[in-house]
Amino acid sequence: MNVVALRSLTPESRPSPATDARIARVEIFDNMAAAEPHWRALECGDRLVTPYQGFDFLNFWQRHVGAGCGISPFVVVGFNAQSAPLFLWPLGRRTLGGLRVVEFLGGTHTNFNMAIWQREAVSKINAEDLRAVLKGFAGKADILRLTNQPLSWGGTTNPFALLPQQRSPNFGFSGALAPDFEALLRARTNATARKKMRKKERMLATYGEVRFERARGLHEVRRVLDAFFKQKSARMKALGIRDVFAAPGVRRFIESGATERASGLEPPIELYALSVNDIVVATMGGIVGGGRFCAMFNSIAQGHYAVESPGEQLIVNLVRTCCERGLDTFDLGIGEAQYKTLFCSDTEPLFDSYLPLTAGGRVMALAFAAGAAAKRSIKQRPLLWSVVRATRRLRAALST
Repeated sequence: MNVVALRSLTPESRPSPATDARIARVEIFDNMAAAEPHWRALECGDRLVTPYQGFDFLNFWQRHVGAGCGISPFVVVGFNAQSAPLFLWPLGRRTLGGLRVVEFLGGTHTNFNMAIWQREAVSKINAEDLRAVLKGFAGKADILRLTNQPLSWGGTTNPFALLPQQRSPNFGFSGALAPDFEALLRARTNATARKKMRKKERMLATYGEVRFERARGLHEVRRVLDAFFKQKSARMKALGIRDVFAAPGVRRFIESGATERASGLEPPIELYALSVNDIVVATMGGIVGGGRFCAMFNSIAQGHYAVESPGEQLIVNLVRTCCERGLDTFDLGIGEAQYKTLFCSDTEPLFDSYLPLTAGGRVMALAFAAGAAAKRSIKQRPLLWSVVRATRRLRAALST
């Protein structure tokens, strides 16, 4: 653990309650257990955070995926003069090309990256405060690589937007929910679309009993994950895309996140399946927080089941469930896809920051920034992006 003093406070200069949201000191924790008390204190209060930055979720990820990838915790916590945590940056550190890279924990398994902020502190944080925290990283890191950050969350601007930034290659996609699901469905579709949806439901039912359910318990979770990993692998292979779910430890991370209770809390990952008899034809995993369901991953079975759009049928059932639970937002993560337009027509801008701390870090920051800018340029040009996808599929077919 490292301590960075940002302000020198004498007893006479102790802040009043009105200024208690100002930073007095910053500590950097190199293990999750040491940071946990401050993390949970922030989670229990009035805070600004996405569901992906919960302690349990990232602790499972670090244990099963991050550690095996050479990532060690680099958790930054800011405190006020009374030692109450004001913010927590859930970061990790790894070595890349001989340089120390600090980035958000969670890797490719978090769609949105953000710090945890006590809401009262958000309005008091300025760019000078952030730069002061970064100065405390001297000798500990060469570059900060902060990607897929929402510009705003819960109606509040992300404080990291005060740092140098560029637009991310992808957008997030979300939509507002309503207590009355049927009214929401009518607002999002026309009569013709609803008729097609009902026809596909009836056709899928001709293959057997159709069930939508949340997987609970180790046996059911493993059954659904068996189908998910098989379906996802086949899909990624056909598209010519690297399967991030095939990386070591990923299955154990998802399994733990969907079954293990930490400190008596519910497992952070929710796993859903649409089945025909005993065959899982579609899956979706997600995480919930702040009245929002965030989808993490999904899959569908190929073959004759795919004709009846089981993935869409699963989403319809899941959105209905979210409405019944009283959630107010549903999102399907980052990246454009046709199936997202049904309930997630709102685009959420994201930004990246590549902040060098050393001379070597400056070179790497330029490389990261250029690569992301090129990717964004391609994705925003439909013709170029279609060529890229077609090339991937052709390469996959030839390799097969």
